[in-house]
Amino acid sequence: MAGFILLSSDQMRTAEAAAIKAGIASAGLMEAAGKQTANIAMRAWTQRPVAVICGPGNNGGDGFVAARVLSEAGWPVKIALMGERGALSGDARLMADLYAGEIAPMTPEILEGAGLIIDALFGTGLSRPVIEAPAAMIDAINAYQAPVLAVDIPSGIHTDNGALLGAAVNAARTVTFFQKKPGHVLYPGRAHCGVVDVVDIGVTGDHAREIRPDTFENHPGLWGRYFRRPSPTGHKYHRGSVMVVSGGPLNTGAARLAARGALRIGAGLVTILSPRDAAAANAAHLTAIMVSPADTAAEIAGHLTGAGKYPVIGVIGPAAGVGGATREKTLAILNSNAGAVLDADSLTSFAEVPRDLFEGLRPDDILTPHSGEFPRLFPDLDLAAGKLAAARAASALSGAIIVLKGPDTVIAAPDGRAAVNVNAPPELASAGSGDVLAGFAAGMRAQGMPGFEAACAGVWFHGACGQAAGPGLIAEDLPEAVPAVLRSLMAPPAVDGESAATGPAAS
Repeated sequence: MAGFILLSSDQMRTAEAAAIKAGIASAGLMEAAGKQTANIAMRAWTQRPVAVICGPGNNGGDGFVAARVLSEAGWPVKIALMGERGALSGDARLMADLYAGEIAPMTPEILEGAGLIIDALFGTGLSRPVIEAPAAMIDAINAYQAPVLAVDIPSGIHTDNGALLGAAVNAARTVTFFQKKPGHVLYPGRAHCGVVDVVDIGVTGDHAREIRPDTFENHPGLWGRYFRRPSPTGHKYHRGSVMVVSGGPLNTGAARLAARGALRIGAGLVTILSPRDAAAANAAHLTAIMVSPADTAAEIAGHLTGAGKYPVIGVIGPAAGVGGATREKTLAILNSNAGAVLDADSLTSFAEVPRDLFEGLRPDDILTPHSGEFPRLFPDLDLAAGKLAAARAASALSGAIIVLKGPDTVIAAPDGRAAVNVNAPPELASAGSGDVLAGFAAGMRAQGMPGFEAACAGVWFHGACGQAAGPGLIAEDLPEAVPAVLRSLMAPPAVDGESAATGPAAS
């Protein structure tokens, strides 16, 4: 399986069960998990006293193995167990019996003198709040001045949605097995994981054949085969057209940001469809991007007639204004042969009549709400229950691609696929940044990428350009960072003894 697949706790259990059925002993999986945890500890830190905090289940069994391996390597180790040793069962009991040292009760005093803490309390599968003694232990771990290595996922983090289940361990590093889980990449859980190491314990893609992965970490490997490099024999119409609907004379900048994003990302032609009283303001700021007058929904529809000859994508929402006029213009795009990227004011304009919007949407159309706009269209979907589930439900309800924006943007498709983005720097929280993202997604769609892949690519480029622009960025910097990101993405692989810049493709 590819490294960007995210497995739910149930899917991971299915894969482990298949590995056991194929002949790998369950104790062998636990032994491998504990050894890999110890190996990560020994690679990441110098030798020091270690406190291993074990729970009563399999995560605790992994902790017992790690403690044994570290002790055999000469590291001073102390173990604390939640509950009674006699209550342990199965593989966890076996690993506790194989540990030769003392096993202390779980109290904060076990942390004294520790230079490293291994959190093997709960791991994946936890679904209820952590309370009482375990919560007090987690609070003590977080207060203690030593780094924490979490086994599988920090205790107190929901594996499937990243939610905090009461108290949660703050880890400097997390070691997980076979594939990452959604809780590693969704906030707030992501902030508790630190560096995440994915290690091999013997479960392979062959053991996961009956799992049909539908959740991914957003990565070029997810959408790269749909990414369109310019053809030597192509022309601008082959790369599609993006048409961005502008707001009034005092609200033109957002549309230009989207248009600039679409042009930079590779769309062959980009046009601002501008109210006549804003046309001069738009034209004064544009060169390669065209301006066409369009005051009404009918005029916008007229500009989209080329969609039968070459790809055309309409973008509406950035500073378009909230109300009936924007609703009519949005529906004009949806009733044409052009694809659609709907953002901001376009979405809010349907807050009272979301069904009118949903009835016009197509599976490759893209909606880009942030967490404030999302409840306006989807008031019955609870973001607090999990961003991943909410985006999926919204996509199924609307019949379109949902880009639920944030530091962990989730992209969801009506067929159930979803991706979580992980490369967005905090500097992207800047006015106009989302307008550029709408343009990036539209530019990808114009070049022929399907909706889900175009949305994923647009979001990834948005994050990569934010990283390239760096601290102090403003929205205008994002399109200008595209060439450097494209060069990096499309650079030929380096040949041994040769840099990519001097490779055959560079000559």
